[in-house]
Amino acid sequence: MKRVFLLVALTLAATFSFAQGKADTKASLQLVRNATLILDYAGQKILVDPMISPKGAFQSFAGIERNPTVDLKMPVNEITKGLDLVMVTHSHPDHFDEAASTILDKSVQLINQPADSEFFKKEGFINAETLDYSRKWNNVRIHRIDAQHGTGEVLKMMGKTSGFVLKAKNQPTIYIVGDAIWTDEIKKTIKKYKPDYIIVNSGGAVVPGYENTPILMDEDQTMALIGESGKAKVIAVHMNALDHCRTTRDSLRQKAESLNIGVDKLIIPQDGEVVKL
Repeated sequence: MKRVFLLVALTLAATFSFAQGKADTKASLQLVRNATLILDYAGQKILVDPMISPKGAFQSFAGIERNPTVDLKMPVNEITKGLDLVMVTHSHPDHFDEAASTILDKSVQLINQPADSEFFKKEGFINAETLDYSRKWNNVRIHRIDAQHGTGEVLKMMGKTSGFVLKAKNQPTIYIVGDAIWTDEIKKTIKKYKPDYIIVNSGGAVVPGYENTPILMDEDQTMALIGESGKAKVIAVHMNALDHCRTTRDSLRQKAESLNIGVDKLIIPQDGEVVKL
């Protein structure tokens, strides 16, 4: 009988140790392309905003060339295998494309914003969940944050977008801003959640005919965010992949260097690059 109790105790201890080890796993972020990210977070594989079409698969946004303007640096099955969760900030094709809808398992757990609830039902995702405010998922607290995808008439055209804040024990707090311009609401979100990392879409995109009304943060707005980022490191993405994005990795780095902002504060990953968090 003592042997039985000992065996049970050892089994429970091993299970607890494994669970703890999973929770304590070091987090990482991999930029796939544009705003498509793979997060290794609290032992879970999370895919954010999958645009996984080949180069030139869909229409131009600015009349310059078809999108995406660059190929993926990794096989699609490497991106989609073993997923625990898909998070979609909004359903524009550069954040959730036809290829993602076709290739992803329709039973994958997916979190979307309220404005896209019907979209994912029509696409047939049976485990799509609309997140209004906040929920706990596999020991990860996920908060949805409203984002502002432009101003005035352009904002009406672009529609609703969101960001997400992720928090978990023994993990860095991550704020995925989503498609947004710099606003006081983002500043308030940073002060409220005190993220360790802020992922910002810095492509400086514009809509033809409204070239003076950005729909994403550009160099200047990204610098304004950095000025209010507190302890957070800023990771800039959504560049060098779409024809309506005017801000490039080079122009953003040049702007940062002119203000003495170094790589210890602003990280600008290349496609396929993994950033340890």
